[in-house]
Amino acid sequence: MTGPARRRPHLPRPGLRTTLSLAFAAIAALVAVLIGALGYHAAARLIRDDETADFTAAVDSVDRQVEREVLFPGDFAGPSGLSSDLLRPIRVTAQALDPDARLLPGTARLDLPLTAADRELARAVEPGRTASGVRRLHGDTLRVGVVSLGGGRGAVQIIQQVGPTEHLLAALRIRTAALVAVVSVLAGGAGWLLAGRITGRLVRLTDAAELVASSGRLDVPVPAAGTDEVGRLGRAFDRMLVRLATAKENQRRLVQDAGHELRTPLTSLRTNLSVLPAMDRLPPPERVALMADLAEEARELTLLVEELVALAADRRADEQPTDLVLAEVVRGAVAQARRRGNREILVDADDTVVTARADALARAVGNLLDNAAKFDPAGTGPIEVVVRGTRVEVRDRGPGIDEADLDRLFDRFYRATAARSLPGSGLGLAIVHEVARSHGGAAFAANREGGGAVIGFTLGG
Repeated sequence: MTGPARRRPHLPRPGLRTTLSLAFAAIAALVAVLIGALGYHAAARLIRDDETADFTAAVDSVDRQVEREVLFPGDFAGPSGLSSDLLRPIRVTAQALDPDARLLPGTARLDLPLTAADRELARAVEPGRTASGVRRLHGDTLRVGVVSLGGGRGAVQIIQQVGPTEHLLAALRIRTAALVAVVSVLAGGAGWLLAGRITGRLVRLTDAAELVASSGRLDVPVPAAGTDEVGRLGRAFDRMLVRLATAKENQRRLVQDAGHELRTPLTSLRTNLSVLPAMDRLPPPERVALMADLAEEARELTLLVEELVALAADRRADEQPTDLVLAEVVRGAVAQARRRGNREILVDADDTVVTARADALARAVGNLLDNAAKFDPAGTGPIEVVVRGTRVEVRDRGPGIDEADLDRLFDRFYRATAARSLPGSGLGLAIVHEVARSHGGAAFAANREGGGAVIGFTLGG
């Protein structure tokens, strides 16, 4: 039986800086190899073509001279021979063959093995006959051209050594390879430095994110310098932390305020509940009053919880903005308020179309109407709703707003001095403020000429 298969260990992946450095080095090496290969092949072709042209020119030069005049093998002997005149500018060697195809002592340079072509051309009657080919001597490669002198007088060998050219090209290959290696190393180093500049801020941003994740702190300094993508990412991350810190602080305040507001109705409810065991011994009027108190406290507690949930829950993701006629939303909220309170409500609205969340707007308008009815329970005058463009106003004929309360009217759980004896949680206008803000607008409040208040909101354009 074979044992369980062993898992291969996962090797850690290289970091972004290393990856970028290797990528720089690989790209530079590839470019250097391509350029080096193209350059080498072009240079090699030029050099080889030049060598071949020299050899061909030398053979042609001897061939033309042989055809112009009658020459003998001895004419190519010595430093003043024809070979020095004909071949001086050309990098080749000439040596003469006698009629028996033997090397003439005064012209011998290389002891090449004789071929049948050498013998045939040495005995040839016609001058200027040529034969060319490649031969090997002691491991060296030679180009050899043979030109007949004619009349059976011998022939001339023109020899070019290929070895020096190939050695030159081999040295060029080594230098090209060394240049590719140097370019790759330099590119890798440059890539390492450049990647360090790029990834340094990313590393610091990652450290900040890990610190936030591990500690829960939102006051971590975030690198946000630069105008490139990394700088934009840092600034976006910093703004996100600010928003999170604000949301966390709002949540803390909401919990504290909710606990404070819930404590009063719960205490009263517990007090009344403690009386229930002795309810049979209470006079009928007190029993009726106790049950009425319990019902009112339960209603107040239910209303408070509902508004807390509405304020704390972010329903913007559930309801998508749509194009709607603002007046239709307002009239729907007005119809519902009329059914609840049997109040006279007048609507003066235009046909402005807005992009908004219908349910949120209806709740905001409903809260404004409830607030107006609460402060004018006797119905001193009709409640008026005016819609002009993206501005919604609810006007009442209640007692108005104290100047000291205007700045805090939309705070959560804030209740003006005149409203503390009235039912409510202090969250209705805070919800209006949140709805207006989420639509790019703002809530406002002011006293109305002739008495009463004007409270409403605007929507963003």
